[in-house]
Amino acid sequence: MSDDAKRRSAQLVVAVLLALLGFAAAAQIRLTHQDGSYAGQRREDLIELLDSLAAAAERTQKQIDELERTRSDLLSSSERREAAVEAANEQLAVLGILAGTLPAEGPGVTVTITDPSGAVTAASILNGVEELRDAGAEAIEINDRARVVASTAFVERDGVVLVDGHELRPPYVLDAIGSSHTLSEAVIFPGGLADEVSRLGGEVAVEEAAVVEVGSLHPVDPPEYAQPTDE
Repeated sequence: MSDDAKRRSAQLVVAVLLALLGFAAAAQIRLTHQDGSYAGQRREDLIELLDSLAAAAERTQKQIDELERTRSDLLSSSERREAAVEAANEQLAVLGILAGTLPAEGPGVTVTITDPSGAVTAASILNGVEELRDAGAEAIEINDRARVVASTAFVERDGVVLVDGHELRPPYVLDAIGSSHTLSEAVIFPGGLADEVSRLGGEVAVEEAAVVEVGSLHPVDPPEYAQPTDE
């Protein structure tokens, strides 16, 4: 049964319980306020009738109390289930961003590497990615094609940079989500990416932005050997 179906079922049960509560309360009122003339009735009969009404009222109150406890338990169970589903969805979104299977947006930087002489290597780009990661980048993509995750491979073939099999050519544009100022400082830090690219005859430009979009996705293949443990 889906979560929506379970939630509707719980709501229906609660509605039925509320209806039963109303019926029980009405029954108690009718028992307590029965119309009739007791004039001329024997004292013993009146006492017996009052005892009977008191017992009926007590039974009705017990039923009301039990129904209220059941309703409370159902509401609490529904709330706990909804909270668990919400927490699971939030965790799924976090894992999806980290694994590169979901698009992301947020503050960050756009780093543009120009390479007129073709001297910037895959290793240089990887160094830049590592600097962004160390500065707290939460999502990175290159040239709107390659999503960078923990398993991303940077290689070079015949002077062409390949990132996870994607052929990338200059200018290389790295979009990174994180603290804009911190990421920007990491790129232009002395001895960092900007200095390295400059020594190779290229140039690095950094643009801070309130919203950076990382839309490319990383395909995920099921593991061939690894399996989750029971814990």
